Amino acid sequence: MRPAWWCDDYQMTIHNPQIANLFNRYAVLLEIKGANPFRIRAYRNAARTIENLPRDVAAMLGEGADLTELPGIGDDLAHKIADIVATEQFGELEKLKHRLPVALADLTEVPGIGPKRVKTLFRLRKIKSLKELAAAARKGRLKGLPGFGPKIEANILKIAEQHLTSNRRYKLSDAQQIANSLVAYLEGVPGVAKVTVAGSYRRRKETVGDLDILVTCAASAAVVQKFVTFSEVQDILAKGSTRASVKLKSGIQVDLRVVPERSYGAALVYFTGSKAHNIALRALGLKSHLKFNEYGVFRGKKWIAGRTEKEVYAQVGLAFIEPELREDQGEIDAAKTGRLPKLIGLADIKGDLHVHTAASDGEASIEQMADAAKALGYQYVAITDHSKHIGITHGLDVRRLAAQMRKVATLNAKLHGIEILKSVEVDILADGSLALPDSILEDLDLVVAAVHSKFDLDAQAQTDRIIRAMDNPNVNIIAHPFGRLLEEREPCQLDIQRLMKAALERGCHLEVNGQPSRLDLSDVHCRMAKEIGLKLVISTDAHTSETLAYMRYGVDQARRGWLEASDVLNTRGLAELRRLLKRR
Repeated sequence: MRPAWWCDDYQMTIHNPQIANLFNRYAVLLEIKGANPFRIRAYRNAARTIENLPRDVAAMLGEGADLTELPGIGDDLAHKIADIVATEQFGELEKLKHRLPVALADLTEVPGIGPKRVKTLFRLRKIKSLKELAAAARKGRLKGLPGFGPKIEANILKIAEQHLTSNRRYKLSDAQQIANSLVAYLEGVPGVAKVTVAGSYRRRKETVGDLDILVTCAASAAVVQKFVTFSEVQDILAKGSTRASVKLKSGIQVDLRVVPERSYGAALVYFTGSKAHNIALRALGLKSHLKFNEYGVFRGKKWIAGRTEKEVYAQVGLAFIEPELREDQGEIDAAKTGRLPKLIGLADIKGDLHVHTAASDGEASIEQMADAAKALGYQYVAITDHSKHIGITHGLDVRRLAAQMRKVATLNAKLHGIEILKSVEVDILADGSLALPDSILEDLDLVVAAVHSKFDLDAQAQTDRIIRAMDNPNVNIIAHPFGRLLEEREPCQLDIQRLMKAALERGCHLEVNGQPSRLDLSDVHCRMAKEIGLKLVISTDAHTSETLAYMRYGVDQARRGWLEASDVLNTRGLAELRRLLKRR
């Protein structure tokens, strides 16, 4: 029997980030209104659950999934989610619009502005939008407000104006959900042979400004017409016989180009970019009297290549260059001289070394996380719940960590095909000491240490702080070193070269965090580590069994940083991993 909230017609018109945003906005307004804290928390938890799902809720509903099986989703919230998917509106939020300006929720996009400060801004200064906030900061109208000193006023002005002037970008994971639905839709059009999303998305950049889709199909006009009538299209910006441009309801612009089969490879090279890479490629072609464009490679007016990317590169004596490397950062010379890296792939990963459970701020048990890791083909998974110092995460003290270690030992005795590693994500305190004593840390299989506070220290102080933590012989990995949150929190100041050198000297490792909102280290820093021989770790920081799939984004980041399997610690089997984790 289907639940009361069931609907027979779920359309893929709204995606997880949009649903999560509606719930988060509602939670902010509820907090400003002074609603029950438990109700507020329920919506925030639901938003996090939905945002972290690797699959679209709409697709799950279409397949008959029971949303109440998701963490923190009861019948009431399941009904609301189903209604949002069916109507593209959140009724509760619409009702609240009559009492509070919904734009108030936008103010929390500015780092340092939480619901309490939004409430102050609204009640004492009648500020209702980012535009009004920036104007108030410029005029000095925030002075004297409780909780607003000169420093935060300056930060608000800087960040608010950035939000107002910059073009919106989308996290790669959000863009992927949109891209997946578009590709599935276009592949269903009769006559369509190939569909590829190009641009910065194909280069797997951290954030994406728009989507470029290439299609081969004999009936180009029919594909274009089908594209512009996609259910998620809000505005048709341009439409021709072989191309079209639309704006989706999510706000992202999508450009479609239908190209001939013989030009597909050339079009992929051209529209994948980057611009700098294409310029360098064209310059190389000119030396051989060749012309490169989206239609092919030409000698004079004669078309000579373009069906595949490989044959396009071959015309100028280059090996195929992976999309992630196409940034004009030495890849042309490397392809010319046979020095291109054999990039790490998802299949190279043997285990995840940064995973949370319900013991701290995760949502699954140790056994559930281990089973999910085993299903991915992993040999091991490290349980790294937070230490107690972070109050909001219900972290582990010595007693609870010791109990968890005993539980892991019991599980390892009965599990087959996967080893659970005893670990913890221990907080690095302001002075560089750790939030747990050595007496418990030395009994763990590995220790992950991380900064979760005092992000505003200068580069020397922050670097000194982390190096002091690495001086502890129990520390193996520094998680998300810069502490950044994309589009939310700027990276902290670090002397990264000094930090990497110190890690190498001490036998420590830095993490590439696969959380789509972090992706920390950056691709540039990955390459820096490779150049000095520092082995990195790619982990997910997963808080649910589903988000173990975030490994994909960490691997993407590593590939952009030229990393090979040998550059990454957790491409090793368990025995070799244990050996490499030993401090010198």
